[in-house]
Amino acid sequence: MLGIKTRADKAFSYLSLEQLPELETYMQEIPTMKILLVEDDPGDVELTQQALSESQLALDLRVVSNGESALAFLRQEGEYRSAERPDLVILDLNLPGLDGQEILAEIRNDPHLKLIPVVIFSTSSAPEDINNSYELGANCYLQKPADLEEAPLIVQCVENFWINVVQQ
Repeated sequence: MLGIKTRADKAFSYLSLEQLPELETYMQEIPTMKILLVEDDPGDVELTQQALSESQLALDLRVVSNGESALAFLRQEGEYRSAERPDLVILDLNLPGLDGQEILAEIRNDPHLKLIPVVIFSTSSAPEDINNSYELGANCYLQKPADLEEAPLIVQCVENFWINVVQQ
């Protein structure tokens, strides 16, 4: 069974991809979800944009390419002063400057940001990366798909968080 491994309150659950289509009607009634994608690889940005375009949710995707810009966006500083805080952060681990785990630690230590759900989206399948991400407070760890056929996992993960975490 293909599924997404999630963690909420230190308990793991597996969501079957077959469980989510029945939520289509509910998802159409949900307001626009604001997502911040923190990704430096243009190919991965395009893959994510294509995958998210298949969502049943109304999405507003913003992209930054490094850790410093991510924190400025989240803290509404500098050129991001008028940016709306996202409902969800999709965060790559391997970034120039501050890496994904450093950004995650900053998010979880900031009282204004700590409740924003964070999905780690990385090429790494190393157990230490996965465990460290969860220890730092990641809500989900998703390995980047190798091709577009696996891209719907991104959408399923985003939809799951919007319905089961952000909306509750």
